Formats: sequence, structure tokens, C-alpha cells
Amino acid sequence: MANILIADDSKISRRVLRDMLERHDHTIVGEATNGQEAYNDCGKLHPDIVTMDITMPVMDGIESLKLIHRSYPDAKVIMITAAGQNEKMVEAVESGAVEFVTKPLDEDKVIAAIDKVLKK
Repeated sequence: MANILIADDSKISRRVLRDMLERHDHTIVGEATNGQEAYNDCGKLHPDIVTMDITMPVMDGIESLKLIHRSYPDAKVIMITAAGQNEKMVEAVESGAVEFVTKPLDEDKVIAAIDKVLKK
């Protein structure tokens, strides 16, 4: 079981992810609607894992990932990307993302990514 912060500007995506994760006994400690909120919440909530959408207003997921990684080097961030964002995925991994999942979200892939990160 993990305490997870969900960062996604789409309310529907956050709800889908929350439902998937809660079905597998994970706890959602917070939801952020942009990268700045995700960074702020990371400092306040100290989640085990952050799921981070790449494309968000105010601050995108890559910038937020960089800030989180700089301030909290042990933070585990899983990037959520739309299909076809290969350049962004490479940048995310180089910036410290531990795993990534593509949209549309597939429950088995999401849970497999969470389980893999928890074992690291």
C-alpha cells in the first residue's frame, strides 16, 4: 500500500486514477491540478509516490518533476503521458522519473507501475 499524490489538470483523469488506485488499497493523500500545486503538496504531504501528468497549466509536469527531484531526491514520480510524447518521456526519465504510464490509462499497467516503484 502506498500514499499517493495525483497531479493532473483533468478532473476525469484524476477520478479514474483515484478509483483504480483505491481499488488496489492505495491511499490518495492529495490531488493537484498543476505542477506548482504538485510541488507544494509534495512538501506538505510527503507521498510515497506522485503520479504526474506532463501537460498541465501554470507549471508542466516536467518542470514540477525537476523541482520535486531537486528538493526531495528520494521522491518517486511516475509520469503519465499521452501517446506520442516520446521526447517528453525521455526528458522525464532524464529528470528523475522512476516510471511512466501512457494514456488512455490501463488499470493493469498503472498498478504494475506502482508495484514496480514500490519494490525499488
